[in-house]
Amino acid sequence: MTENAQTYDASKYERPSVTVDVVIFTLQTNELHVLLVQRKNWPYEGCWAIPGGFINMDETLEQAARRELEEETGVRDVYLEQLYTFGAPQRDPRTRVISVAYIALVSADIQQLRVSDESTAVRWFPVSRLPGQLAFDHDSILAIALDRLRSKMEYTTLAFQLLPEVFSILELKSIYEQILGEELDKGNFYRKIKDARVLEDTGLRREGRGRPTVLYRFRRNRGEEQFVFRWRESRVDAVEES
Repeated sequence: MTENAQTYDASKYERPSVTVDVVIFTLQTNELHVLLVQRKNWPYEGCWAIPGGFINMDETLEQAARRELEEETGVRDVYLEQLYTFGAPQRDPRTRVISVAYIALVSADIQQLRVSDESTAVRWFPVSRLPGQLAFDHDSILAIALDRLRSKMEYTTLAFQLLPEVFSILELKSIYEQILGEELDKGNFYRKIKDARVLEDTGLRREGRGRPTVLYRFRRNRGEEQFVFRWRESRVDAVEES
């Protein structure tokens, strides 16, 4: 018999649960940090994890990601980008759970952190010094998010989200170096940034020793996805779900 709206039986099919996880990065003390929450309940009680949770039936994935991020950490109104979908059958001991991960980049000084009733702590950690193994498959999620972030530094203007309204070329270069984890040639960086035409001279100068430093602002009308420069290919697109 042909199925229709009256005869369709949804109970014939198993329904996996769907969660969202948000990997959120910032820069503190010249080092890249990731925001983690310490779980209060089973499973992985006491372990640190990426903020996230189950979606509601009446919300989109992005709405769920924003809600969970604010509920678990107090962080809100950030740019989110969908990262990857994680669906290994045994990734969650509670039930069959598929997680849709998001990535975000924020300025730490404008975000007031808050602990939810499902966590015992929320804290920024340097990505190079994590507090042990993370809950679930969050180590894998973080690794892929970090690769995506570093890749996007090379061909988008995402780094400008970490800058004040006006900044110097050296300050911008420092942000790229901290995220990419490598020193960049000053002359080459300056040329590529200039060629991208994403900077606007403010006419302001910062006085100091030597010549005054030229201050720029980001030309936001150019968009957030303007080409800047690419040093190498990303490995993210080649990742296969385990």
